Amino acid sequence: MKIIFMGRKIYAAKMLKWTVEQGIDVAFVCTDLQFSNSPTMLEAKDLGIPVISMEEAEEYVSTHPNEIDLIVSYLYWRKIREPLISKPRYGCINFHPAILPDWRGTAGYNIAILHRLPEWGATAHYVNNEIDTGAIIKVFKFHFDYRMETARSLEKKTQNIQMELYKSVILDVLEQGKLACFDQDQETGTYISKKEMIDMMKLDLDNLENEDLDLKIRAFWYPPYDGAGFEVNGKFYTLVNREILRMLQDKNATATEE
Repeated sequence: MKIIFMGRKIYAAKMLKWTVEQGIDVAFVCTDLQFSNSPTMLEAKDLGIPVISMEEAEEYVSTHPNEIDLIVSYLYWRKIREPLISKPRYGCINFHPAILPDWRGTAGYNIAILHRLPEWGATAHYVNNEIDTGAIIKVFKFHFDYRMETARSLEKKTQNIQMELYKSVILDVLEQGKLACFDQDQETGTYISKKEMIDMMKLDLDNLENEDLDLKIRAFWYPPYDGAGFEVNGKFYTLVNREILRMLQDKNATATEE
């Protein structure tokens, strides 16, 4: 099987290496090659796989019909377009770090904590012309306690199960080719845009009595990115609480408890 792998972050790098170990021919990798320390780019180079742009991948698929069997997207940040969607023999599969069709778009980890959800998960689905609306292949779920998570810790738990989902789906494709799937109900679920996520991070300083500050701090705690906070004179300030500070404390250091 010959694929194009699209992804970013350390988790994608791990799945790229695993894919090659299965004997799958990874023709190209599309990733955040603009960053010299990109984990997926570095892994691709170690494996001797060419790293190309999405536009170059589109041109290759167009000019080499029937050569690419599958395109996979693992945390790839750009919207995937034709001919990458329908030209590969087995389609284009995205791995989404949330439960579909309930939560589309971005801000999944934040939403899971803010909404005090009892479970979270990851979804494998075929890509179509919209965002996160393609037919669902598999969903892996797990229970968690929102009171004990931050966005960062929930990402780690989600990615652990999403990597298992990836392996399961890719092995299925190797055995079966195009996989069974079911259409999403387009009338259900919530789509969160990046702008909406940024707006959720901001605190209304005139309405703090209606904010659960500790919940919001944990829901958006993902350093080095901005967390929950407020804007003053055009500058954004991120809040922390004692719970977060205890998490950050060097276990070898000494401190006086009040």
